[in-house]
Amino acid sequence: MNSQKFLVTGALGCIGAWVTRHLVSEGTEIIATDVSDDFSRLRLLMTDAELTGLDFRKVDVTDSEALQGLIESNSVSHVIHLAGLQVPFCKADPVLGSKVNVTGTISVFEAVRQSGAQIRGLAYASSVAVFGPPELYPTLPVPDDSLRSPGTLYGVYKVANEDTALLYWSDWQVSSVGLRPYIVYGVGRDQGLTSDIAKAILAAVSGTPFTIQFGGPVALQYTSDVAEMFIRAARAEVEGAAACNVRNDVVSVDDFVSALNGIVPGAEVSCLSKNQLPFPADLDDSKLREVIGEIPHTALPKAIRETADSFKRLISEGKLNPGA
Repeated sequence: MNSQKFLVTGALGCIGAWVTRHLVSEGTEIIATDVSDDFSRLRLLMTDAELTGLDFRKVDVTDSEALQGLIESNSVSHVIHLAGLQVPFCKADPVLGSKVNVTGTISVFEAVRQSGAQIRGLAYASSVAVFGPPELYPTLPVPDDSLRSPGTLYGVYKVANEDTALLYWSDWQVSSVGLRPYIVYGVGRDQGLTSDIAKAILAAVSGTPFTIQFGGPVALQYTSDVAEMFIRAARAEVEGAAACNVRNDVVSVDDFVSALNGIVPGAEVSCLSKNQLPFPADLDDSKLREVIGEIPHTALPKAIRETADSFKRLISEGKLNPGA
């Protein structure tokens, strides 16, 4: 493991911050990159000493030459590409969404290609948004290779990412693993279409009524687990271009609300049960199991408790303002 050095794009986002935390905690060398310099999520997860020692570079993910230079001059061996704009931001500015999510991903793949055999593993973020509405998928759980029929620009961009990965493998033998998370929740998940699950936990511990703006069946994935999936996917050093569903807890939002209200005394959380998300929830994760083996999975009640306890601590330490 000491011979590994990771480059993480989008390191200041939610999953990126958790990936950074895990790698730093285990003592693996890392170059963390982002176009932003807002360390607010990292400060929720890491100590001041860890942040002081972090090798952070402000880099635009669309700058392939800059990425290639970082890779080659720093002996990077593994890349985790997480930089991207989420559903509402892509809808609000489709051109910028395309530049970051599509051109940015091509930029990463090109930097890896130009670096030759130096990169031993590449993992990147796809999304459940590559799929269409649940009624398109009569076979359950939904296989990894099912019809991709995105209903959002964000989903269209993620399909482009997966197809980019396939062509970089067939044309230049650049291997990769793409992961398709659904609802990622935990400390640091504060924006995006499905961030209401994490926001509900924060509201519960701060004594604020909260309504999750969707309901129905969903797949919930704890941030720490998802970060570990990306790290393991990069370390798997597979040959080919795999695009893998992520599953973990498949529950209804009503069930999540009941669990949360039972774990946090006095919580006043509800959901709009009839407002269901336009993606299938019951996903087959067999391909991911082939790639990384056992799937990291913190059971839902434990993950809710850990998140709630972390939020309480952060509020008491003045590091998190639930009303902000």
